Amino acid sequence: MVDIQKYLDKHYMHRSNWLRASVLGANDGILSVSSIAIGVAAASQSREAIMLATIAGLVAGALSMAAGEYVSVSSQTDIEKADIDREAEELKENPKEEFEALVALFEKRGLCYETSKLVATELTAKDALAAHVREELGINEITQANPIQAALASCASFTVGGILPLFVTIFAPLHFMKYSLYGFAIIFLAALGITAAKTGGSNMAKAVLRISIWGTLAMGLSALVGYLFGVQVQ
Repeated sequence: MVDIQKYLDKHYMHRSNWLRASVLGANDGILSVSSIAIGVAAASQSREAIMLATIAGLVAGALSMAAGEYVSVSSQTDIEKADIDREAEELKENPKEEFEALVALFEKRGLCYETSKLVATELTAKDALAAHVREELGINEITQANPIQAALASCASFTVGGILPLFVTIFAPLHFMKYSLYGFAIIFLAALGITAAKTGGSNMAKAVLRISIWGTLAMGLSALVGYLFGVQVQ
């Protein structure tokens, strides 16, 4: 007999919610804070000014990520809850019609009518609402979002990601600050891409290439802004 939990653990979909929030947070932390530091470094020869801007970007970014993730995921859960409540009401008012819709869904997926009806009957007998929510709405325990989990994961990962370029602004030679920030940021981003790909079971080379290209573009534009404005912060 197959151990279903062991079988499911071989896949990575159950990690998708927290992994998405963590990768997004760490990526933003590295990229946003590095870009801010590079932009200021392009216009300033003051380590204090660069560090101050970096710390401000780190704090503001972490709080913004947490708030934004909480609000967006809460909106998603509100929509899911509204749909589930609507489905429960429809089951109460039109159970026969809802049962036929469930049968039709299984038929559409390739089962014959007799098998579809049997499956629908057994699932309905166990938990009709759960069956309809899963089959009609595509909501299950894996896909359901958790606002608090997403907010904490984003905030923590942004902070970890943002601290890395902060260390560079503290220890890197001032005259090579921009290049040090860019070089280390690409290394950090590549390491993040590899970690995320391994955790999620996806292609590592593709993840590293994607994150490096977009990171280079963002930091390059930030440096350009600093040069164009030519503001010398002392």
